[in-house]
Order: sequence, then C-alpha cells, then structure tokens
Amino acid sequence: MNVDTLAARYMAVRKHTLELAGPLSEEDCCVQSMPDASPIKWHMAHTTWFFETFILETHEPGFRPFHPLFRVLFNSYYNGVGDKHPRPQRGMLTRPPLREIVAYRHNVDERIAALLSEQTLTAELLALVETGLQHEQQHQELMLTDVKHMLSLNPLYPAYSHASFGPAPVAAPPSWVEHEAVLACIGHGGDGFCFDNETPRHRQFIESYAIASRLVNNREYLRFVEEGGYANPTWWLSEGWEWVQANRLGHPLYWRKDGASWKEFTLYGLHPLDPNRPLTHVSYFEADAYARWAGARLPSEAEWEHAVSSASSFGTHGLHPISSAREQAHGLCELFGACWQWTLSSYAPYPGYHPAKGAIGEYNGKFMSNQYVLRGSSCATPSGHARMTYRNFFPSAARWQFTGIRLARSL
Repeated sequence: MNVDTLAARYMAVRKHTLELAGPLSEEDCCVQSMPDASPIKWHMAHTTWFFETFILETHEPGFRPFHPLFRVLFNSYYNGVGDKHPRPQRGMLTRPPLREIVAYRHNVDERIAALLSEQTLTAELLALVETGLQHEQQHQELMLTDVKHMLSLNPLYPAYSHASFGPAPVAAPPSWVEHEAVLACIGHGGDGFCFDNETPRHRQFIESYAIASRLVNNREYLRFVEEGGYANPTWWLSEGWEWVQANRLGHPLYWRKDGASWKEFTLYGLHPLDPNRPLTHVSYFEADAYARWAGARLPSEAEWEHAVSSASSFGTHGLHPISSAREQAHGLCELFGACWQWTLSSYAPYPGYHPAKGAIGEYNGKFMSNQYVLRGSSCATPSGHARMTYRNFFPSAARWQFTGIRLARSL
C-alpha cells in the first residue's frame, strides 16, 4: 500500500469511529456496563493514544503530548509503556469530557497526516500506522458490542439504530461437508496485513472430518433450551456447569421470555426471536454443551481454516446476524459477517511463533492462556478487517461478543 492510499485509509477508518458514536448521547458514551466492556469515550481516546504513543512519540520531530496524563489514562494493557488506569474504573472518567476527546482525536489526526506527507517514510513506520488502523477496527467492533450490553441493561430496551429490522430469509437445512485426512498449511503466509499470532504459516496434520454447512440458528438452539439443556449436567464441562449454576442461566445472553414467546434484544431494540437468524451471544461453555447435545463437536481452528481455504467473501450484514443461503467455499455459508465461531482449540502460539519486538509485542502473545480461539468475523466486524487466518480469542464464559456455533464431527 502506497503512502497516499494509506493516508486516505487512515482518515476513513478514523472517521468511521466517530460515525459509530454518532447515534449516542454524551451520557451513553461515558457508561461502563461491566469490567469487560469500556465506555465509548474511552475507546475513542485509547485508539488515538495508540497513534500518539507508538508513532508520534517516536517519529514526530519535537513531539509534545496533547495531554501528558493521557499516557496513563488511556493505556490499556501495555506494561512496557508504563502505568495504566484500572480497567474496571474506566466508567468513572467523567473528565475529560467528550468534546476534549474529540479534540484529542482531531489533533492527533492532523499530526499523523503531517507525518505521512513527508517524503522519507520507513517501512517500519508505515507498518505501525497499518497496525494502528487494524487496532482501531477491532475497537470499532468492541464499541458496538459494548454499547449493546450497556443498552440491554436499560429496562426501556432503547435501540442503537432505528433502521428496519425485518425477518431473515429461511435457511436451508444444514448439511455435512466432508474432508479427507490431509497435511494442511495453516496460518498467514502471503501478502497483506496480519497480526503476529497468525504466523508463522506451518504444516498441521488433520484427520478426516465433517463440518456443518451453516451456523446453528435460533430455532435449533431453542430446542436445546426448551428440552432442558441448561438443567442437565450431562452436556456441560464441569467448569461450565458450575458457571451455569452460579449465574442461574437458562438461555443465551440477550434472549428474554415474554409469556409463552421469546424475544431477543438487538442493536435495533427488542424484537421477537427470529428462528431463522443465526444464534449469537453464546459462550464457549454453551457452544460446547450444545454440540454435545446435538451429537457433534466444535471444529478445531485448523479444521475451520482448512474447510474455508477458498473463501472469497468477507462482507458484513448490518448490526445483527442474518441467515445466508449463498454458499462460499466447499458448500459452506455464513463464514464471515454473521458470528464469530467458537473452535475447540485453546489459544496458543503456532510452532516457531515470535511476538513483535517492544511494547507492541504485548498485543497478542501475552494473552495465550485460558482462552479459546474463534474464527471468521461477525456482523459488527468492520468492512475489510476480516481474513481467513484471523485468530480471535476470548475466555470460556465470554458471550457479549457476536459469537455463534458451527458444528463439526470426526469421520
């Protein structure tokens, strides 16, 4: 990517963050609904902090911070940079006000634009800018999921978007796409951006397997709920059963029982549960339990990547998953732009993995403990951000992200 193209992309990505915040009030932007979420105002500041700290601080002549205390206030988890404001207390930051955060963004944008207009730019600097943009796109997805969680706690069930939210098309019955045993190459090895945890490309032997043609939908998961799936320890991992019991769970995160019928809270507000839409907002524990109940299992991440190796579509579909009958790779559909898909693979380094040097190396590698890998992308993933080798990861109980289920089985 040349400098002019990168500069234009920088402005487009930064503009989109402000557009995502557009439907929200200043009060909305300050709330932190749980420790795992962050206020919208914080997301807007932290993504700006990334460019100021990792690029301007090192590469801008005569660098002076916009505000010296922002270096601590909006540091997320980079211990190599210095102190951090406690994550659970981000919602306490009523100051600086939203208008100052917006001014901070504009200030840093102008300085990055000036830096990119220089004639001598190193490959290292350009790579840092691209990393910053990919990082901001991750936070754009988090902005939507964090806002959804925050709005769901309001008994008025306010909508983030008032766009039309009609019924989804009826999905075809799922089928099994079979694959013979193979020595496959896994991981990123071509041109284009990737995070360090997607490398190096390596060989991995995969036994014969079958993978479901589409995601599990609400109708299918509702059977699990209504047949007592959350009340039967047979289907659950031991830790998962303890989690269900401790939290008195009986359904996915945003489902609501209304008399004899079910509703689902969405970014479009509270609506009747659409049986044809892909199931979303389930934890690894729930995904694994459903798979056992259905007589199947979750795919490994190597199986998932091998199965979708010829995928060509990475689009998004609004603010809630929608069913798709359009097949992509090898008879599969709903690979990207609906839900992140849980795999049974623990988040661990690939053979020969080396994190990036310096504080930027804390981005992925240090989280390789007690997490599971998800593949694909979701309806909240920004356009152009998904790719086949992307490795998302969350703890077993996480379910505020757009996470769903694709089944697999051994042959």
